[in-house]
Amino acid sequence: MMHRLPGNPGGAKNFPNEYFLNRELSILAFDRRVLSQAMDKSSPLLERMRFLCIVSSNLDEFFEVRVAGLKEQIRLNALATTANGETVKSAFERISAEAHALVKEQYDLLNDELLPGLAAEGIHFLRRADWNDAQRAWIGDYFLREVMPVLTPIGLDPSHPFPRLLNKSLNFAVELEGKDAFGRSSGTAIIQAPRILPRIIRLPKSVGGSDWSFVFFSSVLHAFVNELFAGMHVLGCHQFRVTRNSDLFVDEEEVTNLRTKIQGELPQRHFGDAVRLEIADNCPDVMTRFLLAQFNLSESDLYRVAGPVNLIRLMQLPDCVERNDLKFAPFRPAMPKAIGQKRSIFGDIQAGDILLHHPYQSFSPVITLIDQAADDPQVVAIKMTIYRTGTDSVLMQSLLRAAQNGKEITVVVELMARFDEEANIGWSTKLEEIGAHVVYGVVGYKTHAKMLMIVRREENKAGSFLRRYIHLGTGNYHPRTTRLYSDFGLLTCNAEIGADVDEVFKQLTGLGRAQSLKHLWQAPFTLQSNIIAAIQKEALAARAGKRSRIVAKMNSLLEPGTIVALYEASRAGVKIDLIVRGVCTLRPGIKGLSENIRVWSIVGRFLEHHRVFYFYADGKKEVYLSSADWMDRNFFRRIELAFPVLDPKLKRRVITEGLKIYLADNAQSWEMDADGRYHHRRRSRGKQRCAQNELIEILKSV
Repeated sequence: MMHRLPGNPGGAKNFPNEYFLNRELSILAFDRRVLSQAMDKSSPLLERMRFLCIVSSNLDEFFEVRVAGLKEQIRLNALATTANGETVKSAFERISAEAHALVKEQYDLLNDELLPGLAAEGIHFLRRADWNDAQRAWIGDYFLREVMPVLTPIGLDPSHPFPRLLNKSLNFAVELEGKDAFGRSSGTAIIQAPRILPRIIRLPKSVGGSDWSFVFFSSVLHAFVNELFAGMHVLGCHQFRVTRNSDLFVDEEEVTNLRTKIQGELPQRHFGDAVRLEIADNCPDVMTRFLLAQFNLSESDLYRVAGPVNLIRLMQLPDCVERNDLKFAPFRPAMPKAIGQKRSIFGDIQAGDILLHHPYQSFSPVITLIDQAADDPQVVAIKMTIYRTGTDSVLMQSLLRAAQNGKEITVVVELMARFDEEANIGWSTKLEEIGAHVVYGVVGYKTHAKMLMIVRREENKAGSFLRRYIHLGTGNYHPRTTRLYSDFGLLTCNAEIGADVDEVFKQLTGLGRAQSLKHLWQAPFTLQSNIIAAIQKEALAARAGKRSRIVAKMNSLLEPGTIVALYEASRAGVKIDLIVRGVCTLRPGIKGLSENIRVWSIVGRFLEHHRVFYFYADGKKEVYLSSADWMDRNFFRRIELAFPVLDPKLKRRVITEGLKIYLADNAQSWEMDADGRYHHRRRSRGKQRCAQNELIEILKSV
């Protein structure tokens, strides 16, 4: 397979597959950078534990989606190849080896550094072998009161086959000896731990001996599992966890009611084909082979771990331990100075465009905008896209109230937002029940654009007119993630941008051909072609001896046509910096191809999420913010937007806050080499610069 430069197929050079890195290995390289945060001794101890859990969470989704897809490809065609040209089978072997190494490093860190470090700070996880009589008595009583009544042990025999176990649930395989009340002696039972039960249990200080003494749920069950099998002898109890294919299969071309179809498919997500088995490392080989056979998995799908198989559930530890000295210093997101200058937020926006930079600046202006719109008698209509918003969204509550107040409400809900389908269906139902217009976008294209439009009737000397107030963002309308993810949002009442947004909403809710937009770049129509055109303009300028420059920040860089265009720009002499948090299949630093391209990744306290595209553009310094990464799916299978920052002052802010500060980071920055390896950027001299910490300070007063 050869990749060709779009837009000039006759004269474009072919680019061999070896100029593109493996996508899955790039994902694991990102997880390794996250793990490095857990290894960093300069980070607060409880935050290191949080980063360790984030790696496990990332790996879960990696197996549920990416590995599941590879295994399905191998099943259908063992000779299939990946985007970078190697066979899927060969790629799977390399991915499996790297994933096994990563998991081993996780548990080594947990056992050798984090748990001992926590113990030194008075935060103890008590092991069964070390329980004293009082602790054993308290834990035994807890088991009988809180655990045993909700457990359902299933003995395996011809009338009780191996149960269907929920995806990622904690389970125990119990080896038994003897006969039960009916004379049965299967020798094996399975216990699935209900998700309602906590995975770490805090002991009272009088029992645990310190303010923060815990036991793992698995230790509790191991200690008292014999209570579940009266008259029988427990030979062994082994925790395990199975990960399943969690992609929903919905043939949208054959579906007449998308919401009903997805509702029907959601329960099956928990019982897809198994792709990974995690077991305790002391599980005997006989039991291990038995479990692998039950899930139709091979040895390469097996992950033996030296500790709890469900590390993600340790994520609750930093929140339940009141030790601020072991956490990042708290900070309160700042309120932009432009907010609150007028009697209403509509007046603030009329006074000039407002740039919001989350999480350093509060998301509350967006909440306030919708909240005021819901009750404002001059507001006649609200239109909004919903991709992820959460189950307890204050924004959605305001939309419900707006509909009850007689506003014309239109909500474009993306039902295929992975792992948020159920929440989105719930909000759709509530909105429809009170008369809001709810549409599900365009079949075959996910609606990923983040846009809000409020139409308000206002007066001037010429009479009354309708003004559009717009919010466009790089991140979701999810108040919780806006405290954790870095994103930009723009509040504006610019008439031309408002007309563009109105046109996009008409496309999503009605029928008709796409009209040209004055300012917005839109996928699947113009986003990729405009980005490539902007890259090619920089290349032409460089060839003409003019100044040129490209800086882009995003989550992922995968789309071959864009990568080839960047290679050609590099060959022309354009200096290119790409700040790519996660997956990047472009290979920088190859002489004669990409020697002018540098790829950086920032991994820190906050999840880097905004997409910022800068082109020198013959001195005009064009800056776009976007909901889209440079990926095939974003360019061709999603509704996405990139929007310009037109106000010169705000443009300078985006260049500084979204790009320059990150390029100067020498604390949390990693540089990628041509083989896809990342090297931690360290300062050789001068002061240490951490982009995220600097932004906390800078945005206190903007």
